[in-house]
Formats: sequence, C-alpha cells, structure tokens
Amino acid sequence: SGAMTALHFDSVAISLAGHPVLRGVDFELAEGEVLVLAGRNGVGKTTLLRIATGILGPDAGEVRIDGRSLADHSRRELARVMALVPQETTVPFPFSVAEVVLMGRAPHLGLLGFESKRDLGIARSAMERLGIDHLADRSILEVSGGERQLAMVARALAQEARILLLDEPTAHLDVSRRLEVLALVRELAREGRSALVVSHDLGVAARECDRVALLSEGRILAVGPPAETLEPDLLRRAFGVESEILRCADGSAVVVPRRAPDS
Repeated sequence: SGAMTALHFDSVAISLAGHPVLRGVDFELAEGEVLVLAGRNGVGKTTLLRIATGILGPDAGEVRIDGRSLADHSRRELARVMALVPQETTVPFPFSVAEVVLMGRAPHLGLLGFESKRDLGIARSAMERLGIDHLADRSILEVSGGERQLAMVARALAQEARILLLDEPTAHLDVSRRLEVLALVRELAREGRSALVVSHDLGVAARECDRVALLSEGRILAVGPPAETLEPDLLRRAFGVESEILRCADGSAVVVPRRAPDS
C-alpha cells in the first residue's frame, strides 16, 4: 500500500535494571493503520510505548515520526502529533471528567493557556463520541475504572493527535464497550490517523486491526495481517499456548486457547 509511514521503530533496544528487554525491535506503523502489538506479559510492550512517547530513551536504535527522529521533536511538538492512552491512569485531584478531557487541548493552547470556545467544543464532542458526555461534571475520582478509561480515550481524541498509542485500552471495559472503542479507533484510522494498540485480547483486537505485530523475547516475531500472524505455530512461540483459530463468517479470526493436556 502506498501509505506513508507514521511511526518507525528502527532496531530499538533497551535494558532495564541490567536486563535486556528489547533487543532490536523493527516495525512500522503506516498512516491510517490500526496495528495491534501483542505478546505475553512482561515482554516489553509498555516499555516500547514509553520509548515511542520519549519517556524512555533507547540504548540503541531510534524511533522516527514521519521520517524524523523522535529526539528532534520538542515535547510540545510530540504532544501535537502523538497521544498516549496509558493502561493505568492516576489522576490525583478531583478534576471533573470534562476538565480531564480538556487537558488534551493543552499542546494547542496559546501562551496564556486559556481554552477557547473551539477547545471546549472539541472536548465536548470527544465526550459525546465516547458516550460519556453525561459524566462531564462528575469527579474523575468518582467514576468507574471503565468510565475513567473512556475519559482518557476522549482526552486523546481532543488532543487531535495523528498517532494514537493505546496501552490495553479495553482492560476495564465490558465486551460491548470494548467493541465500541475498537470500532472508534478503526473509524479514526479511516479519517487518516494511525493507532498502535497494545492488547492481549487477540480475538477482539484482530477484528478491528489491519496488522498484528507479535513481540517475543525482545524482538518482533512476525508482523502482518491477522490471517497470517494469528496461526498456531506463531502463537505457540509468542504466548506459549496451544490454540485453535476459528474463522468467523466475516473472515475475521477468533483465537481459542486449548488447555494443555494434564501430564
């Protein structure tokens, strides 16, 4: 596909506390693409997102946005092109849900930092799109974990970033909400944004993504369409599980782990 590369991980390596976590990760996220990054817990998926946002610097290799090294971007520039929805969010103050979503406008504000009518409108429509506009005035500390997660997605939406990084965005959501959020991410990609989604929920993720990248032992084991990457041999190597792949009527794959026989 002639799509431009939005985000490029080029031989990214890092050790944490003396242990190699990533040993040379290579893959690209194309413009308008939803790519799921999957792998067992502790393989470094979150670490990779932290490198992508510049929170951590890699020991080797680099991340490029639109062909330009991450290191050459100011924090404000990065915040304008990239939004992170973290797995666990702690908001220490009782901001309202609307205030939290409005924080997504921060990279776009002028020197005085006052929100305009337009900023308020963008935040409001982000909340509407995620079905949480009725929570606008509630304290973020009083809503459920799932609602807080939706507020973080709305904040990323209000940020108008072209690249969305979502770390287990559906962890606290029930199944119908989960499908809604992934369908929204797919819609945003159709509008030209790109999304890198860390997920262990392969069945749900595969239905709404263009490609899956399997991370194992610090490297990308395989990257490609779900039909190619979600197959028993690769899943055995990535997750250490035996699985059966069922095909739905719409052609999407459902991964069913098989219990290991009792020895």
